[in-house]
Amino acid sequence: MSPTQDPKLPGSKYADNASPLGVALMSALILALLFVAIYSLSYGEISYDPLYTVFAVFAFTSVVDLTISLQEDGYVVGFMEFYTKEGEPYLRTAHGIFICYWDGTVHYLLYLAMAGAICRRKRYRNLGLYWLGSFVMSILVFLPGNILGKYSSEIRPAFFLTIPYMLVPCWAGMKIFSQSQAPTCCSPNMVQEEQRKGLWQRPTDLALIVYLILASLFTLFRGLVVLDCPTDTCFVYIYQYEPYLRDPVAYPKVQMLVYMFYVLPFYYLAVYALIFPGCSWLPDWALVFAGAIGQAQFSHMGASLHLRTPFTYRVPEDAWSCFFLCNLLYALGPHLLAYRCLRRPAFFLRPPPSGPLAHHKKQQ
Repeated sequence: MSPTQDPKLPGSKYADNASPLGVALMSALILALLFVAIYSLSYGEISYDPLYTVFAVFAFTSVVDLTISLQEDGYVVGFMEFYTKEGEPYLRTAHGIFICYWDGTVHYLLYLAMAGAICRRKRYRNLGLYWLGSFVMSILVFLPGNILGKYSSEIRPAFFLTIPYMLVPCWAGMKIFSQSQAPTCCSPNMVQEEQRKGLWQRPTDLALIVYLILASLFTLFRGLVVLDCPTDTCFVYIYQYEPYLRDPVAYPKVQMLVYMFYVLPFYYLAVYALIFPGCSWLPDWALVFAGAIGQAQFSHMGASLHLRTPFTYRVPEDAWSCFFLCNLLYALGPHLLAYRCLRRPAFFLRPPPSGPLAHHKKQQ
């Protein structure tokens, strides 16, 4: 979901007469009415898991975001024009359009899956962690980009409705992380055998370590590029391969800095966890960062080529192959890491107790 999305009413009859404050108040009213309706109709699910309310409300707003993106690309006409004009004009940027696409497709499916799991009293922890990373990443980039970029003068009262969306990930994250993990089929002997293997006996982990090192260098390099590194390599890259990094909307610059200050340390920690056994935190955080980087790369790549991005900041056609290869690999790697952690988690489990204490427990 885009971090600033709110319920919006379709229609263009009153678009010209709508004021920014009126749009904000109407959005807040619809949000409140929707919450009351969901609470009255699904009390059993909410009492079982309060996050059901979040997923139900956000599923509705995901459809609204998809409508906005389709309208901005000309596939539908007149539904949300008054809101993007008077409520959140920065949703009309290339970056705004693609976070709406992501929210209206990927987030929407995740909301349905997680709400369905709550109805069936099933686990959804892994889906929740992936959504959490994706949602937080959109907030970390979109909100600062709105404030720092060229649309900072276009901030309207509807922007302040994003305050609840900054609090939701904190609460939802604590709820999701507090859920019990799914039981594994790894016996203590399997855990010990897997953790005794050296790195050379784990070629998949070795390949992931090589990838993470290369991705770390790429992350650091693009961070230096947006910080106006004076070297010739940075100059050539930003003008011939990713000129979108110079776009005054500020979203690409904020994105690269978020990568450098948050994703880069995670890559280093992930390398450590792939070398030394027993790092039980990696499977959860690999899912979080897979969701975060998936959302970020989708928005970044789409906005780099979209017609709403000025021509001088779009990726040149002769650099498309290099641009797609680097950015697709950058998006794919964290998903492969998360899949490896979930598929064969024995290496990351805490080692079973050994010695006299374990023998005493076995006798008991």
